[in-house]
Amino acid sequence: MKYSRILGSILFTGLLSVAWGQQPAAKGATSWPEFHRPNMQRWNPYEKVLSVHNVAGLVRKWSFKTGGDVYSSAIIANGVVYVGDFNAHLYALKASTGAKLWSYKTNGGVASSPAVANAVVYVGSGESVYAVSAKTGVLLWSYPTSVLFSSPTVTNWVMYVGSYDSSVYALNAKTGALLWSYAVGNNWEESSPAVVNGVVYVGNNDGTVYALNASTGALLWSFTTGGAVASPAVANGVVYVGSWDTNVYALDGGTGALLWSYPTGSYLTSSPAVANGVAYVGSWDRNVYALNASTGALLWSYTAGNRVGCSPAVANGVVYVGSDDHNLYALNARTGALLWSYKTGGALESSPTVANGMLYVGSDDGKLYAFGLKKGRK
Repeated sequence: MKYSRILGSILFTGLLSVAWGQQPAAKGATSWPEFHRPNMQRWNPYEKVLSVHNVAGLVRKWSFKTGGDVYSSAIIANGVVYVGDFNAHLYALKASTGAKLWSYKTNGGVASSPAVANAVVYVGSGESVYAVSAKTGVLLWSYPTSVLFSSPTVTNWVMYVGSYDSSVYALNAKTGALLWSYAVGNNWEESSPAVVNGVVYVGNNDGTVYALNASTGALLWSFTTGGAVASPAVANGVVYVGSWDTNVYALDGGTGALLWSYPTGSYLTSSPAVANGVAYVGSWDRNVYALNASTGALLWSYTAGNRVGCSPAVANGVVYVGSDDHNLYALNARTGALLWSYKTGGALESSPTVANGMLYVGSDDGKLYAFGLKKGRK
């Protein structure tokens, strides 16, 4: 049976409560250094190459064959792509060509998406969290947990991650020393934490969204849904999250109070991407939804050929999202119109990433795909 059919989509994300589009670009800001980007929104406001006007011209630049299915999302930092496969490897590839720079063998399948910070790559695999040199792939430290599908978030030299032992961990990013852990409900912790303004927001398979003090792990509030909860998204003080009860929720980030909810037709394992006042999310009912981030009102929906379990990425007016129908789609963020699609060799549960004029996605055909414009085309 397919891994995805056993555990569902395991790639989750979160969002930050600042308007990054109004800030000057910091060094390296154009990259995508962790699953949700540092702004916690799966939105790259610095992408200026690909747009609604030229995305139809995307072509496959290269593909890299791994040793197993790719559920991990590609991370881009300093001209290097980092990605894991379910054959227990973490890879570093040259972003422009796909040439392998190094690989690191872990103790289990890598479904977790890496995070790159301070020249270190952090990733969960098997029953450990690993920190390896971003340049060489040499192990710096590891920390034993239980099975890990949660993707790490690194903020202020602290790495946050969830584990199947029903705990959220905060580790010293330099040494791997445990700072604190919080025991959530007696269910698997797959959600990836979103860390915003000193608060860790995380979902759990017990149907609860938790808000924890980032320094101490103390519970600030919790909100209960009717099903397992995907990774939260936080933008402008609002927490956006999908649940297996088929609803998208918007919660007050300070209190956990419900602001609105929107019903879809099936499970939600996709994490919302929030950009320019719109929350984009995929559902197992085969649809991608664009919702008014303030009210939850439906703006548009796009129907794919199979379930949409991965999380969208937004950049420069385009929504990129994959489906179990093997297709990667580029949609007009304002209207939902199809701009481009590409059929891979397998289902797409790896969430796409886009940076520096390149689009990356993994497939369960065991490949990482990279797309860009033909040379000379703008």
